[in-house]
Amino acid sequence: MTLQLTQRQRAEQAMRRQWFPVARSCDLATPQSATLLGEKLVVYRTASGKAVVQAARCPHRGADLSLGEVHGENIACPYHGWQYSGHSGQCSHIPSLEDQCRIPQGAAVHTYACQERYGHVWTALEEPLFELYDLAEWRELNLEWAAAAPLDSPTGVAVAIENFGDVAHFAYIHRGMMGHVNPVVEPLNVRREGLDIWMDRPLQACEGEWANDGDCMMNYHIVAPGLVAITYDYERLGKRVVAGFPCPESYEHVKIFWGVANDRDYSGGDLQECLRVEELLYLEDLPVAATITPAEIDWDAKTVEHSVPADLYTLNYRRAFREFIERGQAQPVRLVDSQRVSS
Repeated sequence: MTLQLTQRQRAEQAMRRQWFPVARSCDLATPQSATLLGEKLVVYRTASGKAVVQAARCPHRGADLSLGEVHGENIACPYHGWQYSGHSGQCSHIPSLEDQCRIPQGAAVHTYACQERYGHVWTALEEPLFELYDLAEWRELNLEWAAAAPLDSPTGVAVAIENFGDVAHFAYIHRGMMGHVNPVVEPLNVRREGLDIWMDRPLQACEGEWANDGDCMMNYHIVAPGLVAITYDYERLGKRVVAGFPCPESYEHVKIFWGVANDRDYSGGDLQECLRVEELLYLEDLPVAATITPAEIDWDAKTVEHSVPADLYTLNYRRAFREFIERGQAQPVRLVDSQRVSS
């Protein structure tokens, strides 16, 4: 029997077919634990340099492979040493077996699609519907990326993205980093094409630590569902970038992976200084973001909200996210025993 799904369920299903970051590339000297939409994962790098994302549960007795060790192209379980191929996921060695030909044929861990970009390892739980984010405005730049320490936030992906893209909260949340900001928001220059939303907004130098490098143009770009970025174009310093890509550990709880990048010709602060300043901004946001209810955008429209022109950028993001949900239904789903499966 086919049941009518709620918009929330459709959003969750669509996100299973979308790329999300699950680890920083710089952390793969040892296996890393990750969670994506409730699925426990292990992320590691093989001896040949290949980044791998696999199910974390060892199918022998259920231990967490993220506590194990990498042996060449395999990962070994910390409990009994069973090894699984980083390429196929098949069990390739069982230390307790004298005859390795007796390895159970079904002993394997699921291996997920995996790419590295922007200093992070990205994966998708099901066959991705879309290419991994590749912003056109960055292709002509020679960017050096630094991946920040991820931040925890009890919000959904869309709430986390909106917080990054919202400009009307500067005068209140960011008094510490921005100093005095006029709370009146000028008419916003926003455009949308499909899942992409852009906004260009001038930043005038002010007394706050975040905005004391001189005048610049802030080129905002969101790609639904889960990338938001600002490319700062300074008149005298050149270009730098800050970008956020929240990973939904569950539907209403994200780990915010993010990073900064400087163009080769950027003459302002180095990457560590840019990280420091942008992290202070994030830390001002998080306490208030944690109180937002509901914790994720109510795609089923059960919650009353009121919007004004200062919300134009985030409203266009919501339109793009709804389009993402619709595109995510390319393969319908049906509910069987409370589990979502492809039909």
